[in-house]
Amino acid sequence: MTKRRRPARRKPARRFHPEVLTDAEVRALIDAVPGPPFSKTRNRAILAVLYRAGLRLNEALSLRPKDVDAVAGAIRVLFGKGGRSRTVGVDDRAFEFVAAWADERAALGVPADAPLFCSNTGRKVTSAYIRRLLPDLARRAGVAKRVHAHGFRHTHAAQLRAEGVDIGIISKQLGHTSLLTTVLYLDHIAPTAVVDAVRARAWGA
Repeated sequence: MTKRRRPARRKPARRFHPEVLTDAEVRALIDAVPGPPFSKTRNRAILAVLYRAGLRLNEALSLRPKDVDAVAGAIRVLFGKGGRSRTVGVDDRAFEFVAAWADERAALGVPADAPLFCSNTGRKVTSAYIRRLLPDLARRAGVAKRVHAHGFRHTHAAQLRAEGVDIGIISKQLGHTSLLTTVLYLDHIAPTAVVDAVRARAWGA
């Protein structure tokens, strides 16, 4: 009886180290968004939400208008990872991009119950569309780093840490299930303890 050969294991896809964007690079990407007013205003609002709320791409694209509360400075995420919901904070500048998009959306008569980020017929913007858009924006903006949707989340988390925001708050903002997850996440994208310790070393005379 011949032994059945096990199928060869696939090599895991190469994983790149996270590249955190600077504020200037994000602004350049937003400024580089092309297109007619409808798609341009919408896509700029999507980038602002990814950047300043730290949402996962599918979380942002699943938002409905009722989930956004500019007065409270909050966004309700009803379709988070693992089916969990949470409320995140967002700054006023990001809401300005969302408000501009809401005005553009209303002018076209898009149904009120359509996804927040939608086409002119009310269809939800797909994640594949945004993933194709971002590398093109990087070329237009002259940003040499890899630009992808999750990179805005990395940038958001790294900036909160650099600003001294409590790790418990960062964990809730990102929608992590534990503080340990957040610690590991932050150490992966912004290993400040390692950098600071080695950077402070002095050469001998």
